[in-house]
Amino acid sequence: MNGNVLISWFSQWFASLRASCVTALHVMKTRGPSQVQFWFIALAIGVASGFAALLFRLGIEAAQSWLYGTDDPSSLASFAAGLAWYQILIIPVLGGLCVGIILDRFTDDGRVRSVADVIEGAALAEGRVEVRRGIASAAASLITLSTGGSSGREGPVVHLASVLSTAVCRLIRANGITGRDLLGCAVAAAVSASFNAPIAGALFALEVVLRHFAVHAFAPIVIASVAGTIINRLAFGDVTEFMLTGKNALAFYVELPAFLLLGLVCGLVSVVLMKAIFWADDFASFMQDTTGLPRFLRPAVAGGLLGVLAIWWPHIIGVGYETTSAALTGKLLLHEAIVFVVLKVIAVAITMGGRMGGGVFSPSLMVGALTGLAFGLIATSIFPNVSGEGTLYALAGMGAVAAAVLGAPISTTLIVFELTGDWQTGLAVMVSVSLSTALSSRLVDRSFFLTQLERRNVHLAAGPQAYLLATFKVANVMRGKDAKTAAPEERCWELVSDGVYIDGNATLEQAMPIFEQSGQAFIPVVTLGGEGRPPELWGALFQVDALKAMNRALSETAAEEHS
Repeated sequence: MNGNVLISWFSQWFASLRASCVTALHVMKTRGPSQVQFWFIALAIGVASGFAALLFRLGIEAAQSWLYGTDDPSSLASFAAGLAWYQILIIPVLGGLCVGIILDRFTDDGRVRSVADVIEGAALAEGRVEVRRGIASAAASLITLSTGGSSGREGPVVHLASVLSTAVCRLIRANGITGRDLLGCAVAAAVSASFNAPIAGALFALEVVLRHFAVHAFAPIVIASVAGTIINRLAFGDVTEFMLTGKNALAFYVELPAFLLLGLVCGLVSVVLMKAIFWADDFASFMQDTTGLPRFLRPAVAGGLLGVLAIWWPHIIGVGYETTSAALTGKLLLHEAIVFVVLKVIAVAITMGGRMGGGVFSPSLMVGALTGLAFGLIATSIFPNVSGEGTLYALAGMGAVAAAVLGAPISTTLIVFELTGDWQTGLAVMVSVSLSTALSSRLVDRSFFLTQLERRNVHLAAGPQAYLLATFKVANVMRGKDAKTAAPEERCWELVSDGVYIDGNATLEQAMPIFEQSGQAFIPVVTLGGEGRPPELWGALFQVDALKAMNRALSETAAEEHS
């Protein structure tokens, strides 16, 4: 009897435990960010993303050591200056060939996925990104950065972390809000692990990827960001990425107008950097189409061009932190800083235009530090009695160019502080960053990533009111021809004969201009038949239904952003 009672008690306990697990899973999927259970998933994603960033970095350093024969990848540019010219030339060519084969095999367009695709996934795909293409892109970027490509490692790491969060979203079947917040957790951990910058990592995810500062997302994203930082510090210690020498100090407040001018200069330089990348991509695509060059050879050609540049100027190889550090510590002359800016812009344009892989974060830091140093050397020579250290301008320039390229003035300012450990020069950096982003955002679509998306006809820069219409299929909003409130079929065919109709697979973004031009209350939804075949009528899309769907979407977006 006692045994039966015990078995019954265990059965009831197991059933209760199972019900609790089912309830917890449902809560995580529907109201995850507001629940403590969700924080444990955020922590797990933070740890996984931190390890992904760490392994990606260590993989690059190991490959560089093997390929170039250096024991210290952090000083690769100096070491490469002593290598034979043919070695410097052949390594990026072979790397580009490997990248081309990978992208040709595993992507449909030969394009590396990066931060822009993460932003698109957050806005339009419920926080999901492409997994198979994302893994291939990570491999391609790792090879690019290991073999002399002139780009950054942070963009690929952000997308790789997003692949991990996408896998978790699919596993728990997360809804849109939870999926976006998990994506934010992954991005925050990846950025903080890359830069040892937990504050900036969390704000980067909110400012750049989610593009809002909802309170409900803050706690899990911070947890993930801290987890990513801990992974970095366990491997590299609690040290800043760049070690500054001397003490940066403003010469009272007389020097602030110079930083206003520096911000405008950096804004223009950032626009030149972005436009150069887009021009190089367009030119490379034109030449590829004109010459019939196989798609997989495009990165190899870019690698050859980079190799030729690196023979004389090895500073363009890889991430470029050695040169950035030299600029921040004032170890470069004026003409060196100017020449390196020009060469880095060219090298980044070749790398990105050649579809080799990598990101733009680290290159923008290097270009900004060099621009700031050049500006500072000139300013301090003209006004030596009212000027501080020239390296202070390098620090401000680094933040100003990076903020303009990323479209992230808040998180970039914090990244600069956390990268250098110099919190005493906040006024100079903030002034330069604000002017730089204000100018550049008017010359491009707010940032490099949003401009990339605009070039693909993905309109996120203008906000939800511009892109939400593209998320609705006409077939999901229309009234079928058998519905009680269906449009008169005879009138539908009259409109079709007048050329007023829309395909069922189109989106509301394509439908709304037709309403405006035709002045009709509804539009027939048809599928055009082949040659000699009549069109098939599906039903009709009413303007009032389209407006209701748009209003609901805007309300849900506003509720998420203010929750």
